[in-house]
Amino acid sequence: VQLVESGGGLVEPGGSLRLYCVASGFTFWPYVMSWYRQAAGKGRELVASISGGSQIINYGDSVKGRFTISRDNAKNSVYLQLNSLKPEDTAVYYCNTDFRPDYWGQGTQVTVSS
Repeated sequence: VQLVESGGGLVEPGGSLRLYCVASGFTFWPYVMSWYRQAAGKGRELVASISGGSQIINYGDSVKGRFTISRDNAKNSVYLQLNSLKPEDTAVYYCNTDFRPDYWGQGTQVTVSS
């Protein structure tokens, strides 16, 4: 299993970013994919999850209405659109698969600061 996240960066409050995760090493489409984040000194937090066929989508309370998760099974990819970013969204963002929930990639850093 390999999950490679990208798309993070430094953005001002109110700005937007799009995160990307490309998966390999397993059959992508049946499995729930999720985005988690971990801020410095805090535990890992579930941000959003999406079922294999995109029928079921869930968001953490802190990001509802601002973030959007999507996936493209043909490209073995899952995305996270981050809008209306706040300083408290600053964290390392990770994608995760129900195929191997114990596996974590390197993550991508999102920093929201003026």
